[in-house]
Amino acid sequence: MLTRADNKHVDIAALMADMGARAKSASRPLAIASTEQKNTALTAMADAIVSGCDDILAANAIDMANAEEADLTPAFRDRLKLTADRVAAMADGIRAIAELADPVGTVIAAWERPNGLKIERVRTPLGVIGVIYESRPNVTADAGALCLKAGNAVILRGGSDSLNSSQAIHACLAAGLKTAGLPEDAIQLVPVTDRAAVGEMLSGLDGAIDVIVPRGGRSLVERVQTDARVPVFAHLEGLCHVYVDKSADLEMAKAITVNAKMRRTGICGAAETLLVDRAVAETHLVPILDALHSADCEIRGDADVCKLWPKATLATEADWLTEYLGPIIAVALVDGIGGAIDHIARYSSNHTEAVIAEDETVVDRFFNEVDSAILLHNASTQFADGGEFGMGAEIGIATGKMHARGPVGVEQLTSFKYRVRGTGQIRP
Repeated sequence: MLTRADNKHVDIAALMADMGARAKSASRPLAIASTEQKNTALTAMADAIVSGCDDILAANAIDMANAEEADLTPAFRDRLKLTADRVAAMADGIRAIAELADPVGTVIAAWERPNGLKIERVRTPLGVIGVIYESRPNVTADAGALCLKAGNAVILRGGSDSLNSSQAIHACLAAGLKTAGLPEDAIQLVPVTDRAAVGEMLSGLDGAIDVIVPRGGRSLVERVQTDARVPVFAHLEGLCHVYVDKSADLEMAKAITVNAKMRRTGICGAAETLLVDRAVAETHLVPILDALHSADCEIRGDADVCKLWPKATLATEADWLTEYLGPIIAVALVDGIGGAIDHIARYSSNHTEAVIAEDETVVDRFFNEVDSAILLHNASTQFADGGEFGMGAEIGIATGKMHARGPVGVEQLTSFKYRVRGTGQIRP
């Protein structure tokens, strides 16, 4: 296995071309693998992760020590850190994927033409997927398992800061493939930290890669979108909003807002902006901000918020555009649902937004007019997660509008083809 020190001795272009060729070769038997065979592999992967927990945590300890030495942010270190519970959750996620219905071969639609032709639209694997991600080593398990279930080979390029952790997890995935008699090249992890490897993946590896899925910060996603020569499932940063309407139940609004911001501040579904209806500024704003402050959240408010809650720092324009990934939230008063929609339209990354309201007309307008991938009513934005959606896990939250949107699970990792059955028809 290659290490960081080996990077300078590696021909990156040759390495990546070889990985692409092997992935392409593995994708053919994988596309026709039985559901039982794929599930056997997934179950074996989960078992290997559980039995290999000590090795995974030891590898993660090296990454965490490097992160401390590099003085990486607390939010970054939280995403990087693995615990016994998080390792167990990875295994549980893989088992949940095994229990999902196999999307490959599913008939999406069927109809018969007047000339007797019978047509079916059927789900098929995409082929070879390239996944480029930062910091979170659990993505190695999630992405590998999801791609396998959907019949795809995958090339994983994790963050350089999580290389040791990802390699330990990948070894468990490879063991699961071997147990099931599936090609180990079906799930490959780029073994070097050189960023040139990303460039090679974005080129498509001579046609080997069919789609790229980036999961990380804005700079990564923008680079992928700019340089990729293959289709991209975009996953932009989570500038998520919570809007508290004048019809909102105050206790519910307090509980949801604190959870949306503070449960885990370093995930993309964490709320970054709170919008409160000006009509209930006197009754709702201060109790909600007090609750956030008690949870050790820093408040950055507009001028009106600062007047009503003097402990707030005056927000700048940059605050409405910042994914803090930490215990900071920007707060503004808005003129009802219309003001909230206008603010979200201007600043949102189209990831996830929540409305807290009892007025159904407000909820209907929010659902109809806000153009984000995930919209929630009276629920925390932290539910923006494929596992919480019943998908077992996710590769990411796609914020684009083509093919996949929202949590990218097994169904989103398939395409389709048409099967047409005739009885000798010819076209006049």
